Amino acid sequence: MRNKLYFIFLFILFSIPVFAAHENDPIGARSGALGGTSLTLSDVWSVGNNQAAMAWNKGISAGIFYENRFMTKELSRKVAAVCVATNSGVFGLSMNYFGYSQYNETKIGLAYAKSFGQKLSFGLQLDYLSTKIAENYGKNSAFTFEVGILYKINKSLSIGTHIFNPIQAKISDYNNEKIPAIFRLGLTYTFSPKVFINIETEKDINQNPVLKGGVEYHMIKPVYVRIGMSSNPTLSSFGFGVEFNSLKFDFASSYHQTLGFTPQVSLIYSFGNLDKSGNK
Repeated sequence: MRNKLYFIFLFILFSIPVFAAHENDPIGARSGALGGTSLTLSDVWSVGNNQAAMAWNKGISAGIFYENRFMTKELSRKVAAVCVATNSGVFGLSMNYFGYSQYNETKIGLAYAKSFGQKLSFGLQLDYLSTKIAENYGKNSAFTFEVGILYKINKSLSIGTHIFNPIQAKISDYNNEKIPAIFRLGLTYTFSPKVFINIETEKDINQNPVLKGGVEYHMIKPVYVRIGMSSNPTLSSFGFGVEFNSLKFDFASSYHQTLGFTPQVSLIYSFGNLDKSGNK
């Protein structure tokens, strides 16, 4: 296991930008199955993916998410989130932990979203970020924010945009290390009540652009199947979701031709009616 971990770190360091410090990857296995697309999906994971989409949630919803990157527990990610809808808007809280005892990253976000009419919504999140390295390296932390917009052009087409860390917060005094800003733009086109397609592009200011895409098919009443792809690096993904009243279970896995599979699972429980308009 130790040799495998060293190989993965070296491969990532010298070959491809699979992950970087506080990369702000989408959360939730539904997004994972859809190639990492998430900007227009309205569920509890909107609190970390695009806070503007959170504005369409109803009632209270809570979720947990686990990712085992490349089947290596030292690269695992654990997330818990909750959204609460009020007459003044929707509030959200998320806690994200990546890594293990020798190296880990933590993100805590407090979000707010509000809709304006039936088509436009806006979301904002304040973030606390920390990075801890064992031995004598210690812990560094920073505060930043992220902002998103979602616009439903019509019943079939929605467009979302999101910016993470536009101020490029400094995480360490060593070499003036800053967390990069990440810009995302995407759309959803709904062909029918059973099928939609997501297309997104993402630009980390320190990396090449990433193109993502995914398709969801509502096969039968409680079951959804999904496939997706993303570039830089090339990843293929697949998964499914099962929904029973207030409980929803999602599974996904992506595949990298050198590093292998990354399985994901997530669970959502809703205390009230969760609005999925435009997505299902």
